[in-house]
Parts: sequence; structure tokens; C-alpha cells
Amino acid sequence: MATSNRFVYIELHSRSAFSFLEGASAPESLMEACSRLGMPAMGLLDRDGVYGSPRFHLAAQKAGIKAHIGAEVTWNSFSPHPVLNEADGRLRGESRLPLLVTSRAGYQNLCRLITRMKLRVGRKEGACADRLDLAEHAGGLICLTGGEEGPLAAALQQGPQAALEIVQRLAELFGQKNVYVELQRHAHREEESRNRVAVQIARQLNLPLLATNGVNYAIPRARELADAFTALRHHRTLATAGRLLARNSERHLKSPAEMQALFSDFPEAIANTQELSERLEFTLNDLGYEFPRYPVPEGETMMSFLRERTREGFQSRYGRATPDLKARARRQIERELALMEKLHLEGYFLIVWDLIRFCCQENILVQGRGSAANSAVCYSLGITAVDPIAMELLFERFLSEERGEWPDIDLDLPSGDERERVIQYLYQRYGQRGAAMTANVITYRNRMAAREMGKALGFDADTLKRISSAVATWEFRDEHDALDRRLCDAGLDLKHPRIRKYFELCLAVQDLPRHLGQHSGGMVICQGRLDSVVPLEPASMPNRVVVQWDKEDCADLGIIKVDLLGLGMMAVLKDSIELIRHHNKEEVDLAHLPPDDPAVYSTLQKADTVGMFQVESRAQMSCLPRLRPQRFYDIVVQVAIIRPGPIVGNMVNPFLKRRQGREAVTYPHPSLENVLSRTLGVPLFQEQLLRMAMITANFTGGEAEELRRAMGFKRSEARMKTIEEKLRAGMTQNGIRGETQEQIIQSITSFALYGFPESHAASFALIAYASAYLKCHYLAAFTAALLNNQPMGFYSPATIVKDAQRHGLKMLPIDVTRSDWKCTLEHAALSTQQSVRLGLNYARGLREPAGQALVRERSLQPFASIHDLACRVPELRRAELTTLAEIGALNSVAGGQWSVVRSKLTANHQPLTTGSFHRRDALWQVERAVRWSGPLLDELPESDAHSPLQIMNQEERLVADFNGTGLTIGPHPMQYRRAEMKKLGIYRASDLAQIPNGRRLRVGGCVIARQRPGTAKGMMFMSLEDETGIANAIIAPDLLQKNRVLLISERFLMIEGILQNQDNVIHIKAEKVASLSVTQAETASHDFH
Repeated sequence: MATSNRFVYIELHSRSAFSFLEGASAPESLMEACSRLGMPAMGLLDRDGVYGSPRFHLAAQKAGIKAHIGAEVTWNSFSPHPVLNEADGRLRGESRLPLLVTSRAGYQNLCRLITRMKLRVGRKEGACADRLDLAEHAGGLICLTGGEEGPLAAALQQGPQAALEIVQRLAELFGQKNVYVELQRHAHREEESRNRVAVQIARQLNLPLLATNGVNYAIPRARELADAFTALRHHRTLATAGRLLARNSERHLKSPAEMQALFSDFPEAIANTQELSERLEFTLNDLGYEFPRYPVPEGETMMSFLRERTREGFQSRYGRATPDLKARARRQIERELALMEKLHLEGYFLIVWDLIRFCCQENILVQGRGSAANSAVCYSLGITAVDPIAMELLFERFLSEERGEWPDIDLDLPSGDERERVIQYLYQRYGQRGAAMTANVITYRNRMAAREMGKALGFDADTLKRISSAVATWEFRDEHDALDRRLCDAGLDLKHPRIRKYFELCLAVQDLPRHLGQHSGGMVICQGRLDSVVPLEPASMPNRVVVQWDKEDCADLGIIKVDLLGLGMMAVLKDSIELIRHHNKEEVDLAHLPPDDPAVYSTLQKADTVGMFQVESRAQMSCLPRLRPQRFYDIVVQVAIIRPGPIVGNMVNPFLKRRQGREAVTYPHPSLENVLSRTLGVPLFQEQLLRMAMITANFTGGEAEELRRAMGFKRSEARMKTIEEKLRAGMTQNGIRGETQEQIIQSITSFALYGFPESHAASFALIAYASAYLKCHYLAAFTAALLNNQPMGFYSPATIVKDAQRHGLKMLPIDVTRSDWKCTLEHAALSTQQSVRLGLNYARGLREPAGQALVRERSLQPFASIHDLACRVPELRRAELTTLAEIGALNSVAGGQWSVVRSKLTANHQPLTTGSFHRRDALWQVERAVRWSGPLLDELPESDAHSPLQIMNQEERLVADFNGTGLTIGPHPMQYRRAEMKKLGIYRASDLAQIPNGRRLRVGGCVIARQRPGTAKGMMFMSLEDETGIANAIIAPDLLQKNRVLLISERFLMIEGILQNQDNVIHIKAEKVASLSVTQAETASHDFH
């Protein structure tokens, strides 16, 4: 064989951070190092998966390098019942089998092999292939004998003969030409012993040698992070991990020259890396994914069937439109259909249409959103509810030939069982191997990085808690960030070497994958078997599987997904419609609500929006009176404007001033007038930012798509910095410099903090309008539905109830003789007025099976007494009966028992005791009911049902209500203390509108919300509720630091400060805070920190 200098070394065995808690570098970092070292190709073999392969593949394409795909598959090479090896935590006989893919058939076999392993064990640890699995899936795969965790090393523990036999077995399974005996050198003495045996085996079996470095990280200094991962993996600290840690930093990606020198005694092992690389023809460009073909009637093609469904929908959607709108819609639909046919997407749109049809048949409320709302075909098919022609939405944002990416359709469904029915419909229609959820790659960010690296360094629980709190809203962007002061406040010495090392590890781990989660609703489907395209594994929820890639990885490789997203407000709308149908005998069609309802816009302008979708937050309420929506597009803007992107980009105030005529409409650059004229020169939507980049910085469609992804899913700070550099270079080339360039850069890059596409905002605006319409015109039904779908939104049920009562709705308490499991509507006698009866589900601690059993038994026959209830519903536990008594839910059945007692006493001429039944009477009877039982006791005469206990006073009832239900339908706690509040000079919330701007005053109430958004520069926004409404306060950072415990933990507060009233947006700029003694009731707030 020729000398080694003739050969180029290629690394064919490396792990990335997608070998969770083992590899310490991102796939992109490995490929960057590969390019820097001049290698023409590289192999990635992550543990039991191809999780990082798409990113590895894309990085290789950009670098002009070939990415070889494979995996380290866990293999039980000895017995079906391996024994645990306590030294390293692995099973004896369990090893890592490195497999490389030569062809598409080999890739399919690898995916199916991993899928079988994963699904066989479910969510449990221990996925492992056996000999039969390998025999069935060996075609198209190259097998290496591995390093210290490989099958040769594992067998060598039993002696050289066992090692020889295991390699022989591999040669039988994969074929003589498809097994390479692997050599690694990391300056370990035992490694050289293994290499000598390996060489002997290779010679004896006539197998080729292969040099690899068993790479775990791209550069030597990443070894420290790899050690931290080792400690975490074994539930140790770096100080106690001992021999589990690496002895040196040799497992980095080495140059061809280094590897040639390292294996100068085995030049063929170096040469074989190039020879094997040439055999590995497969890349992910040859994935072979095909979207399912939709079955159509005989004589039809998918395209003709799609055209006919679109034509039918066009008649429904545009039948009554003006001639001009109808003509424009028809032209646009023809243009869209032509492009869909050219891109062979007809099957995709038919499958989504089929999902919509299924939802309609099953009475499941559904609405498409996202960029699909830009499509007139989607609108005609009933997929979306926004008319893109009337709203002049840009179709190319959804689909264009230049983008080179599949369309993305999001379907909003009611959260809960109905969404699950749609998901299971997909599984049933396309099979468990034909459909799966997309994964969600959970990465190390701020709090998680701080906590995990602190564990590795052995920080105690108190220190971990303080650090996690300090970094809760901070990103590891710069080690000189102002976080230093906050960590000093947390008691950390930043000059201590251990703390500096901690910072280094936190910076190193940022953005690396930690584990695989499940996407909120993304599903991918495939013609044939999806596990031939990507491995599948069990999801955390039963009856679900996920692919090993996230949504962006799927999109990068041309795999189409459909998002089935559970939206709580969709469930509220559906339940409201059903209640209205049943109680009002009216049909509400959300698709045909009057678009200009005066009550809706009046309510929005007053920011009277508790419970309404997307417009109920404190920030939205502060904006609504200034924006004063008057038409639907104003709601679209309102939904989009209160997002981190527009806020950080300083776009909110300029837009509002221009809308109010207080500021002239200007544009950052004359070339942007057409893009920004609709929003008064201020960019508010994602589409506008993409167009700005294309016009001012010459971005191509592909670069604009890269920018969109960075704005939609911030993978890393480095990604945004790279894009910013491209933007600056492009604008400089176009002569855009100085302040103008900075303004445009600020606008675009701020959207990396999250901003809405216009089509997305329009879809959400429809739901916002529908929720406002139902609250304005069907308050009882809307409130009942809202209470039945908690938790959701910004406010607790207690706040929702009080808001409804202030709007005139009568709330009725839980009553075992009237309440169903969920909240229901009741009609007052001789009146059309509706009331809401609280459901049994609001009794804390009452299990649903017990509550449902109570309702079933009551439907058969009313309860005669609490004793009768306890006997007939044995599912009820003593504690549950006690809670029902304490909240007054048994008063009516106890009252029924008292009527029986009264009649008996009267018949026997016995004296009557005075007084009505109360909660403690019910508690007394519960005790008797659960203690007394048996046929003889049933014959005893009834005694006086009254208890000797005193009636609860108002404070005791209030405490019992909040303890037992989390709310009260009685007077607000502040109402009981109003006289005392008046003496303290505390104003009611309803008084604030009449008080002059700038006056110092006091407000007080129950804290219902605390918010500290990352865009607020450390300020806290607090909402206080009293019996008249809600007062809002702003807490400056210094005041927050001085009174942190008080502000975060107290339930009732008094705030003194300056009233600020701008355009009817009222808040108090706090200067002093104090606790208020109002009640011992356990009220709750929704806190967003």
C-alpha cells in the first residue's frame, strides 16, 4: 500500500450535541471545523437517532462538503436479558454499534431500525436493537466495530475470543465487505491493547481497518462542557464524577495531518477513510419523501377535484360580492391554482380540505391561520376565514416558486378532546407509521443553562434558586452584560474562579439541544411509511408518536407539515354557540357576524376587554383607548402591535401618534413608501420587514426566508448577528448609511424578539372580534363557556366572575341540587334574564368521577337529605362532602331535610327551633351522615337537624369561598372594607377617570395580575381589583427592588403615586407601597415574570 501522504483523512465517526448529554458541539460547529481543516466529507453518528442530521446536511451544503449520515445504535450483542454494569451504568452486552448509510435503501433501513427500537420500549429508557432487528435492516449499511463503547470493546471484556466472535457475527449480519474494524487513539494505555486485538481480528477475518477519532466536540476547549454533560448524565457533580470524566481533550475533530501522524503505523486505516467515504453515496438530498396522494373519484385527477371544490367554495364565499371583488378573486384563484399544479401541491390542499370537512362533519370548530390566510384558494376551500382579496394580503408570503419551500397551514382547534379527535383521525387515515407529530428541540437558554451548569458545579439548592431567578429574563449574549450587578445582589462573587468557570460553561451551552419535546401541533404525513424518511419515537402523550426532527428541519428537507393547534378561545366560542343555541334558540354563525357592530367597537375603545381573545392583557388595554378601533383592520393592527418586536423596535408610540394626527407620516427611506404606507410609515408586520430587507439590502427570496425564520424562532444570537452583517453590507452598497441605516436595522432585528405576520394577525383578529361580539351580546353564555375552559387568558376565574357581575350578570353558587359538573345557564322565573350557575368542578378537591356520579344520581331522584346524598353517592369522600358543606353547596339539600323535620315535629306537637339552615348546619349533618350508618340506625326518629354551631360571619364565608372555590360570587372583599379604605384616603378604581392628571393619590385592592415583560426594562406592571373595577400601577425597578417581597407575595396592596391619564389610559406611577389588611381569604393572581 502507498504511503499515507497520498491519502486524505475523512472523519467518519463523530457525535454532536444531539447525542444528548454526550456530544458537546452543534452539528454546524462540527461542519465549520471540518471545513476549516480542509476535509472534503464528514460523518455524523448520533446516539440512537438522526436528530442533528438535517442541520449537519445544510451546513455541509453551504460549505461544499459531503455530509455522511449514520447513527450509533444501541445493540444487545449477547443475551435477551442483559445484566446492569454498575461501573458505567450500562447493561453488560449492551454496546454502541456505529452504522453508516450507503444508499437510500440503507437510510430507510436505519430509520426503520431506530423506530422499531424506540416504539418497542415506549417512553421508558433502554431502547435496544437485537440480532434479529439487525438481520432485517442490515441492507445498505456499513458497520464499524466502534471505540470504547463499541461491540468489540464490550466483547473484549470476556476475552479475545469473544471479541473475535462478535466481529464474525457482525460480518455475517452485514456482509464481509460492509464491516470495518475501527481504531481510535486518545492516549489511553488500554486503548492500545484493544487496538492490537482489533488489528489481529481484522487480519484473521480479512476485514479492512478504519481510523477514526470518535469525535465528541469540535475543538479541544469544548472538553470542559463535555465533562459537565458527563456529570449531569450520571447525576454527579464535576467534583465527584471521578473516572467517569475524560482523561484528556483528545476527542476533538483533528486535522488530516494529525490523524496521519497518529496512525503512521497503519496507513491503510487512513486510506480506508477515503475509500469508505466514496462508497457512502447517500445524502439527505435523496430523502425520497412524497406527500400522500388524496383518493379521488374515478375519472377525476387530484387537480380537477381540487378545482371543483374551489369552484364550489368560490360560489359560497364570493357569491354576494361586488363585481369588482368577484373578478379580482377569480383571477387570483386561477393564478394560485396554476402555481399549485406546477408545484404538484394539489394533494396537500385536498388533505387539508379533508381535515376541514371532517371537523365540519363532527361539529368541531376550526379556522386556519398563518400565511395560509393570504390564499384565496384556502379561503374558498373553507380552510381560512380571512378574505385575502378584500384585505389585499400578499399571496407570495404563503407560496411562491422562488421561495423553494412548502406551504405552511396552521389550523386552530378547540383545545382538549376535540383537537385530539382530529389528530387521531389523521393517525387512523394514514396509519401509525404514516403520520407523526413534529418534535420540538428544547435548547439550553438563560434559566435552564444557569440551573444545569450550576448542578454540574455542585451549587447548593439555595444558590441554584437565586441564580435562576437572577437570569430569568437575561440571555447569555455578552459576558459583560449588566447581569453582573444582579448576580452580585444574589450573593455571588464574580471574581471567584469557580464562578467565572460557571459563566464560561453557561456561555458554551447556550442554544445547544437539551432534549426532544413534542411540538404543540405540527403533524407530518407521508405517502407510504413515514419511518422510511425519519425515525419515529413515542411522544409523552399516549397514542402519539413524534419524528426526530423539528418543524424547521422538516421544512428544510421538503417535508410538509400541518399544524393542528389547540386554542382555548376556540373551545370558548364553540361552547358559547352551543349554549346560545340551547338557551336562546338562536344560531350564531361566526363566519357571518356583522363586521361593524357598534357595541363591539365601543367596548374595545373603552378597553373593557377582560376575557376577550388577544386584547385583554394590560398592554393591550393601555393601547386600545389610544388606537380607538373603528373597523376590522384596526383590530388586526391592535393584535399585532403589542408584541416584543414592535415594542423593542420603538414602533408603537410613533404609530399611535400618527394615527391620532399628532405626528407626520414619514418613511425611513423613500423606497419603502409602498411597503409602509398602509401602516403610516411604521413597520408592524413581518411581511413588511422582509420586503424592507429585499428593497434596501438586496436580500434574495432565500435570504428573506432565512430572516423570517430567525424572527420566528430565534435559534441563536449568532444567527441574528450574521443576518445583521448582511443587512448592513447590502444597505451600504445601496448608499443607505448613517442614521437611516440604523433605523432600518433596529426595525428589522427587533422582530427577532417576535412579531406577527399580517395574515396571522388577521386570523387572530377574527377570533378577537368574535369573542368581543359574544361578550357584548351573549354575556351569560360567554361567561359560562369562559369559566368552563379555564385555565386560559390573563385572568383568574375570580376576576372573570367579578367582571361579569359588574356587567350585570347574576352569578349563582354551587348547589348540589342544581349544579352540573360544569357551569350552566339558568333562567329566572317569569323573566328572560339568564344567570350562570357555578359548576361542581369549581369545588376544589372534588374529583370529576364523584361529581359526575352525583349529577347522575340526582337525575334519577332528588336528594332527601345529606345522609341520603352520602348513601346514594358512595364515590363522595368525607373531605369532598366537607368542602361542599363549607362553600354552601349543601344548604339546599339540608333545607329539604329541615322541611321533613318540621313536618314531623309539628305533627307530634313538638316545639320548633328558630333560624334558617346555614353552612355549619350542613357541616354538622355531614359529620352525622358519615358516622351513622346501618339498618337499625335508619329506624331512629329524626332529631333536630340544626347544629349547635354558630352561623359563619362574612369573613368566614369569604375565607371558605376562596379556600373551597378560588372565588366568591358574594360582595368583593374590598366592599366589606370600603369605609376603612375611605379613612385611609384610598380611591375606588371607578373614581380615577374623574381625577385630574398628575394628582398624587392612593389606590388599593386585590392583586389580580403582575407582569414583568422582558421589554419593560425591569419595570413591573400591576393590576389591583376592587368592587368597582381594575386600577393599574407601574412599579419602577428601584421601588421593586426595595419592596420585592411585599410586591410579589402580598395579596392586597395599597399603592400611592401620581395619576397619569393619557388619552383615557389611566395608571398610577407608584412611589410608595404597603400591604392592606382586608381578608384572610386565599385570593390568587396571574403572574407573568
